[in-house]
Formats: sequence, structure tokens, C-alpha cells
Amino acid sequence: MILSGHTIKQSIYEERITITPYKESNIQPASIDLCLGEHFLVVDDLSTPILSVNSPANYHEMQVTAGEVITIPPKTFMLGTTAEQIRLPDILTAFVEGRSSIGRLGVFIQNAGWIDPGFSGQITLELFNANRIPVQLKVGMRVCQLVIAQVDQETEGYSGKYLFQDGATPSRVYLDREEEKE
Repeated sequence: MILSGHTIKQSIYEERITITPYKESNIQPASIDLCLGEHFLVVDDLSTPILSVNSPANYHEMQVTAGEVITIPPKTFMLGTTAEQIRLPDILTAFVEGRSSIGRLGVFIQNAGWIDPGFSGQITLELFNANRIPVQLKVGMRVCQLVIAQVDQETEGYSGKYLFQDGATPSRVYLDREEEKE
């Protein structure tokens, strides 16, 4: 079941969900809008000849102050972050959807899947400009919405490699230990 905006607001006031900073005006009918944070990463294509799941990539890091703009060049992928820190209880999950107003500019905003129950930290956003011209976004503007859903039973909670992430966080897939199936 997806939580209504009213239930999200009530859950924040009752401290079942934490979103910091919180703006009541960001509550939508069935989601809460989140804002673009100040930290960005772009793969350093000079020192990273190939992206591999076996090793970390090198990144250029950019810090942009609230109210300033970040320019996403045409056909460019970068990582950003939400301005907000979130914390979900072990009974709720969430996913990130880009705001349609931003998508209509040709910028796709998402994260790499579900926000697991028990997650705490900033959300890393995957930003892609599908346009043939640069697109500018203002740090601090609403760029995505967090849709929160209840799971059918309480879980043990997330304890993975992105717990408590702060800022745009690159892939840590190289830390995965895939077990061989017999």
C-alpha cells in the first residue's frame, strides 16, 4: 500500500519517518518532493578507461552551493544527491521518481531501485540529460518525489553498503560477494 501525503506527514510528526530538512509544502497527494543537494560526481573519463563491476571508478567531485546552478551537458550522466537525509522504519520501503516537470526538460532522475526498509542516509540520484543541449538545475529545487509504501511485514532492515551514505555515492558493486550456485 502506498502512503498518502496525509499519512506521510503524520508519520513524520510521529517520528516514524525522518526527513531532514523537512518542508510541509513538499507533501504531495501520495509522495513527498525531495530537493537537489550540493554534491555531484562525474566519472573521470581520462583516468577510467572502462567501467567495471570489479573495481571502483575515479570521479570528479563537484560541490555547488544552495541556490547556484549545476549544468548537465548533453547526453551526460552524473550522480547527485538529495538535500534531505531520510530514515525509514523496518516496515516501510520507498522509491524515487523524477518530477515530470524536470523530465519534460529531458533530464531523467532516479535512483538505482528501491529504498529498502530501515535505510538511513541521503539518496544518491542518477541524473541523465537526454537532450542535445545543456540543462541547468538549481541546487535546492524540488527534483524528485519519494513514494513510500508499507511492506506486508516488518523486516530485519537494511544493513547494506549504502547505509548512512552522505552525499552522492558512487557504485560499490565491486564489494558484492556473489555466491556460486551449486
